[in-house]
Amino acid sequence: MLKTLRFKNIFFIMLGTAIYAFGLVNFNIQNGLGEGGLTGITLILLHFFGIDPAYSNLFLNIPLFLIGWRVLGSRTFIYSGIGTFSLSLFLWIFQRVPFTLDLHNDLLLVALFAGGFTGVGLGIVFRYGGTTGGSDIIAKLLNFKKGISMGKTLFIFDALVLTASLSYLDVRQVMYTLVTVFIGSRVIDFVQEGAYAARGAMIVSKNNQAIASHIMMAMNRGVTILEGRGGFSKLDQDVLYVVVAKNELIQLKNIIDAIDPHAFVSVSVVHDVIGEGFTLDENKNPIY
Repeated sequence: MLKTLRFKNIFFIMLGTAIYAFGLVNFNIQNGLGEGGLTGITLILLHFFGIDPAYSNLFLNIPLFLIGWRVLGSRTFIYSGIGTFSLSLFLWIFQRVPFTLDLHNDLLLVALFAGGFTGVGLGIVFRYGGTTGGSDIIAKLLNFKKGISMGKTLFIFDALVLTASLSYLDVRQVMYTLVTVFIGSRVIDFVQEGAYAARGAMIVSKNNQAIASHIMMAMNRGVTILEGRGGFSKLDQDVLYVVVAKNELIQLKNIIDAIDPHAFVSVSVVHDVIGEGFTLDENKNPIY
């Protein structure tokens, strides 16, 4: 099992939790903002009972760890354990290391900074296969099973916890916290999926062979030929499928337009690409 773990992943998971913990302590807690998910619950416990979030974070994650083990497998469980324990560690450290950033009591700036640190930190953690426990495990499960964006799932959990946070925050603080949560969810998706931004194109043309040859020669991209049939005409028609980097889309369109300006082209967003030309080179070696 240990052989399947990557030290690179562990390093970035810890880096992500450090960024997240820094923002949580120095922006959320210091300026009276809440948080969503399980972390928001730890802040509620901090306010009413004085329980250090570094400790309550570990205690509340035990049952969710069991779910993570049974559903997501041992490797994800280990990465999640590393994320959760390192988050508690960095929360403990940053609460004891003084840091002050004078934002002139501007809660909007505080919310922007808090959302940015949350999004970047958690986005890095998710991108390298980890979670920080809590609702992150459920979000990762839904992303794995249903393909639902982790940012969107976390936003729903966050909204529920923010409603409960009205027990100790006023409406103004909760609204700024909501800004933080929304920004964080957007940044999470950007960091997690942005590096894989690609476009998949399905092409239907009478000149499919010429288009495919030109794409392979000019763009050095593989083309898959699918067998299709027109729903109205009932005629057999090959369909080309090609995945290109986002910045190559214009070149692809120009190639198609030059050969067949009447071709039917459908372009979709591809969030994750694994294989030659994206994660592997021509010799099937990983691209780092």
